[in-house]
Amino acid sequence: MSTASEIAISASATIIPFAEPGRPGRDTRPLRLITCGSVDDGKSTLIGRLLWDTKAVKEDQAASLKRDGSRQNDLGLPDFALLLDGLQAEREQGITIDVAYRYFATDRRSFIVADTPGHEQYTRNMATGASTADLAVLLIDARAGLLEQTRRHATIASLMGIRQFVLAVNKIDLVDYSQFRFEEIATAFREFARNLGPVKVTAIPMSALKGENVVSPAHETMPWYEGPTLVETLEFSPARSSQTGGFRLPVQRVARPGESFRGYQGTVAGGAIKPGDAVTILPSGETAHVRQIVTFDLVRNAAVAGDAVTLVLDRQVDVARGDMIVSEESQPMTGLSFAAKLVALQPEGIEPGKRYWLKAGSRSQRVVVEPQNALDLATGRWNPALHLPMNAIGSVRLDFEEMAIFDAYLDNRTTGAFILIDPETHNTIAGGMITARVTDETATEDGDRVLLSLPADLAEKLLSSDLLAQHRDRIKICKLNAGEAKTVFSAEE
Repeated sequence: MSTASEIAISASATIIPFAEPGRPGRDTRPLRLITCGSVDDGKSTLIGRLLWDTKAVKEDQAASLKRDGSRQNDLGLPDFALLLDGLQAEREQGITIDVAYRYFATDRRSFIVADTPGHEQYTRNMATGASTADLAVLLIDARAGLLEQTRRHATIASLMGIRQFVLAVNKIDLVDYSQFRFEEIATAFREFARNLGPVKVTAIPMSALKGENVVSPAHETMPWYEGPTLVETLEFSPARSSQTGGFRLPVQRVARPGESFRGYQGTVAGGAIKPGDAVTILPSGETAHVRQIVTFDLVRNAAVAGDAVTLVLDRQVDVARGDMIVSEESQPMTGLSFAAKLVALQPEGIEPGKRYWLKAGSRSQRVVVEPQNALDLATGRWNPALHLPMNAIGSVRLDFEEMAIFDAYLDNRTTGAFILIDPETHNTIAGGMITARVTDETATEDGDRVLLSLPADLAEKLLSSDLLAQHRDRIKICKLNAGEAKTVFSAEE
């Protein structure tokens, strides 16, 4: 039935029209997807079945699985989960611990799939897999329905910018292929998905073990379901483009092999660039034009997201590792305070007021984290919180000691993502996504400093006035976005 098989929460996701292989206009980009959900919902089995039915399993690997008769199922088929569970502990316990990436293809498209763990203590690994995915296959055991870990994984996937969900109601054969049970679960997730923002959900009843509605339709056992199979849904799902938005190049290295050459190396994190384009170097704000784009073996006439390049500018500017070269007409946010959402990944959680190292791309900075709200997975509400324990999903304020450079995560995954590192243990204690820049309309005291955000022209007038003339040596100017400056001066004794 269409109301259950295709739940359109929003029209934000569009379907790319199918083009026959080899024909002009065919989208050759692989679709990156993850399987997620609670433990024992059948994630590894589903991917194993996908690999098996799409002939992506090598002959020697298939023969090895068939010889292991102790791990065969009632249908005489091998344990498909063994195609994903590579760690000894995973095989012994029958669970997924680490993220496993596999590749498969159909006649229409190629895919990169990440099998992520369902146990709560391995939530950090699930977040890793979701950070690069275009689509999430969310598995639900038809007998158990929506669980807390199901909601947690769906929320993390949404925070990571995933806007396409396949709700795989698995083990439908264990509830006698009940249409009522399938629609009950689909409706419950539809209600929960209203809190996830603009997402598109396709619900599919299936049996991963038997392969029903995975690659082949199950008309005999589920005549009431008229929607697509899992593979059909994946083939028509669009890949997320990283070439939209402004040009971004986080500088990883300054190359100076001789006096006649100076280039700035890095991987393009967004947009595109060509010789002659105007760029701005952040945080200094200096401008220049691109004179040349160089790779290891040739000079190129353009570069796009994902390309590792060396940029040569038309004039000498001060650029160092950690700076960012951006398009002049479309610049990221800069500032000292940002709002973000994050997932706590260590037992100690996030401590308010503690200084952490924040790493984003090639830039590392000291930051103070102030938790503000935590997500209640049972109700979908954000409740005030002063501390974020392990696996909590929270919204925070980040206060930096020096200028920070970010895009909103929904605009650019690379320049909008970060990790927090404990300076004492060097553990990665959280992964986060920037949502906005915080602008305080009034001055706020920070120790012995006062921060004022003012338009550039107003800041110049204030500094030239007699009022601040005697304090000029105690004032520091930090440039933010175009047309704005931040004035910092010491408080009165």
